[in-house]
Amino acid sequence: MSESAKRFVLNQLEKAGVTLNGAAPWDPQVHDDRLWARLLRDGTLGLGESYMEGWWDAEALDQFLFRLVNASIQDAFPKDLAVMWSVARGRLLNLQRLRVTEVGEKHYDIGNDLYAAMLDRRMIYSCAYWQDARDLDAAQEAKLDLVCRKLGLAPGMHILDIGSGWGGFLKFAAERYGVSGLGVTVSKEQAALANERNAGLPVETRLLDYQALEGKFDRIISIGMFEHVGYKNYRAYFEKTASMLAADGLFLLHTIGGQHSTTHGDPWSEKYIFPNGMLPSIAQIGKAIEGRFVMEDWHNFGADYDKTLMAWHERFEAAWPQLSASYDARFYRMWRYYLNVFAALFRARHLSLWQVVLSPRGVPGGYASIR
Repeated sequence: MSESAKRFVLNQLEKAGVTLNGAAPWDPQVHDDRLWARLLRDGTLGLGESYMEGWWDAEALDQFLFRLVNASIQDAFPKDLAVMWSVARGRLLNLQRLRVTEVGEKHYDIGNDLYAAMLDRRMIYSCAYWQDARDLDAAQEAKLDLVCRKLGLAPGMHILDIGSGWGGFLKFAAERYGVSGLGVTVSKEQAALANERNAGLPVETRLLDYQALEGKFDRIISIGMFEHVGYKNYRAYFEKTASMLAADGLFLLHTIGGQHSTTHGDPWSEKYIFPNGMLPSIAQIGKAIEGRFVMEDWHNFGADYDKTLMAWHERFEAAWPQLSASYDARFYRMWRYYLNVFAALFRARHLSLWQVVLSPRGVPGGYASIR
């Protein structure tokens, strides 16, 4: 079994332009021959876990993973139990509502020191906008300003930020555009630090599930949160936002998106990074907004997420000597695999990053797209 499994995997690697124990920086160096059978049995879950356990390495991890993804070699592997279990859970359960706070506790609450070291100075944990930017700080500020301009923010407006993270967008919008605002998150660590950093500004962050929100807002923003909503809840999510948006308001949705409609996430990512995470498709978003919103603008700058993730990876690696006092070696390999595999997926254009501008009734005379 192990020899036949090895032959099969090596044949797939050859299709991706990868050589086992080769000299190129993207060639994997295998340290444990149990890898081959594990990859056939566990698929992407096995690939990620075996890296975490030190069974293989690649000097240029992002380039190795990009070659695998770009060649779509995962399509040649048999359906593994991890994927089948993920599909079954997604169809039978609504874990995004049954376990509303799980992603906050297991991902966003793991340590503000980690995120402060890895992210830009505003602690923006979503795709940056690199059109005219040369570094992460500038690219994140450009993204925040892009959102503000797309929404036409003006002094006196009251805004809502669903999934507001460490309060970076609210702070920027209040200081640069003179708005007041409310942010909500399911992460205790995010809420506490956001309110500390934004003290003295007319903005507030609450530890609250979006479905418990009440009130009316001139503008609504959701940046990097929709990936936690779940396909069974897309319609309810848009109904909730529609109920809180002023009749002449605008809603900007910033989300990662996939090429196909799915009902589950990736087994490795679900288990180790984003519990119950799930990426929407264009069709799923379109169906969910039907009759509720007019789609004014749809902007895809997914290639910028590759740059963003690699910038985060560079900062994470530089900070690891200090972070290693709080996080173990297995976490280090897990986190760098996470950053590199997502960079590979965006580089291969398997994933996109969308900013969608929606209005309740259509902007009179039309909406002018901003880039």
